[in-house]
Amino acid sequence: MTGLASLSALSAVGAAAPQKPLVVFVTGDHEYSGELTLPLIAAELEKNYGLRTKVLKAYPDYNGEKDIPGLEALREADLAVFFLRWRQLPQQQLDYIDAYLKSGKPVMGFRTTTHAFNYPAGDPRVRWNAFGEFAFGAPPGWGGKAAHTHYGHKSTTDVTVIPEAAKNPILTGVAPSFHASSWLYRVRPDYPAQGATWLLMGKSVNPDKEAIDNPVAWTWKNQWGGKAFMTTLGHPEDFQVEAFQRLVINAIHWELGLPVPTRWKGKIDINVPYGHP
Repeated sequence: MTGLASLSALSAVGAAAPQKPLVVFVTGDHEYSGELTLPLIAAELEKNYGLRTKVLKAYPDYNGEKDIPGLEALREADLAVFFLRWRQLPQQQLDYIDAYLKSGKPVMGFRTTTHAFNYPAGDPRVRWNAFGEFAFGAPPGWGGKAAHTHYGHKSTTDVTVIPEAAKNPILTGVAPSFHASSWLYRVRPDYPAQGATWLLMGKSVNPDKEAIDNPVAWTWKNQWGGKAFMTTLGHPEDFQVEAFQRLVINAIHWELGLPVPTRWKGKIDINVPYGHP
């Protein structure tokens, strides 16, 4: 084979090589600095796990409720990860999310994504206020029939692996118990939705009202056949906890249909303060 022919053959092999999966992170919350924590997860995925990532942020900053530039990236995404709170995006941007959901591709959500949108009554987009419900099997919006509230800003949460889920691949290497700074969300008794697999249970520490234990992480399959992973954790201090970091990395691999890493690459350096520094 001539040198030119050999080069052409190598080029053909290179052209045929599959692209690495693309994970698109969609951020925009008023409270938990998701636009700062999730880029650090994205960097870890690229550095140590061979994935491509793209992080989208609300404009002009985390308080910008009506614009997240770049959502067209969802057309190429293999996994969409959401950390949103009370957005009011224009229809054109919602259309990208809608098309992604209807493709049946997987979705992942953090904490306030249960109430990602907040359109006023009478707005034609008001159905998006139930995004947490139809995408993740979470309570629709905040409050309502599920009494979707939390147990006070002075509380924290003890988290334990649900025994029946201990062998779930998402929990590979995750400590059987750990402490989270997130105040516990109440999602029971009506949620997670029927068919969900509960992974982690939360117990409120120092609650401001009578508390019941609630699941803080689960998987589900939405109506379009998309795999969903949802966690109601997401305080920036949660991202400092190695067990939570591993849960997130594992869940991303599971969502993509990739083997969950059996060898942990080590604790990720995440030091983002609460309240958008």
